Amino acid sequence: MKIIDKFTEKRPLISFEIFPPKADYPIDTIFNAIDELYKLAPDFISVTYGAGGSTKDKTVEISSYIQNRYNLTSIAHVTCITSARKEIINILNSIKENNVHNVLALRGDYPKDCKISPPIDGFKNSMELIEFIKSNSNLCVGAACYPEKHPAARSLYDDIDFLKRKMEAGADFLVTQMFFDNDLFYDFYDKIRKKNIDLPIFTGIMPILNKNQINTILNLTGNSIPNKFKMLLEKYENNPEALKEAGMSYAVSQIIDLLSWGVDGIHIYTMNKPSTAKKILENISAIRSVLTHESKFY
Repeated sequence: MKIIDKFTEKRPLISFEIFPPKADYPIDTIFNAIDELYKLAPDFISVTYGAGGSTKDKTVEISSYIQNRYNLTSIAHVTCITSARKEIINILNSIKENNVHNVLALRGDYPKDCKISPPIDGFKNSMELIEFIKSNSNLCVGAACYPEKHPAARSLYDDIDFLKRKMEAGADFLVTQMFFDNDLFYDFYDKIRKKNIDLPIFTGIMPILNKNQINTILNLTGNSIPNKFKMLLEKYENNPEALKEAGMSYAVSQIIDLLSWGVDGIHIYTMNKPSTAKKILENISAIRSVLTHESKFY
């Protein structure tokens, strides 16, 4: 089923993101995680694409497993930073042959210490990739958006202008980069709606479960940390269990606030940990039930 069609059934939607195991790990490890995530009845599961397309075959295989074993909607990430157009056509054909109907189109990142030059017949950015996918398939295409702007963008306003171009290229829905300050998202939402960007938006939430995780995220994204969350992290940084509990509690409070505000969907970055997703859903089950019931009257 296409993601865009799910919005005709209910809102808010709840989804999970997972990533393929590293090359030296058996793929069965992620299949076991999916088996547990399926029991939580998400609306879909998305599967990431390693830097430079390093896990593209596993991404398609895992997306196919989700879709065909469980008849659960899946999204295969597709990146273009090191890919020629012919390679993207082959990937799209593989996705379609595996009965997967949705992709998240991203520019992607170069692998660490990469010396690969961009292909001549490649893509300058994710907007070109979205346009190409829409011209060569009937897939439902998602695009990324950045409440605090993409790290490479000159300003948030420039980034929003580029987001509108992605919508005009054919994007069907949006998924935000993870964020920790809901007020920044609400401000971003107002700005893009004023630009007539009216696509459904999944808000990306990542529970912080250890100190290394937050450092990695900040280095990759440049996201800001609100003072109240920073105080929690500092208070419990030397107690791993307390930090994990505080991080989980903060993520749950973010999600409750977002759901009550009326977001289209919550996209949980699970880090391949079904127990994390389960605990979050247990803490929002009653709220989710009320809001899903209300959405039937929209």
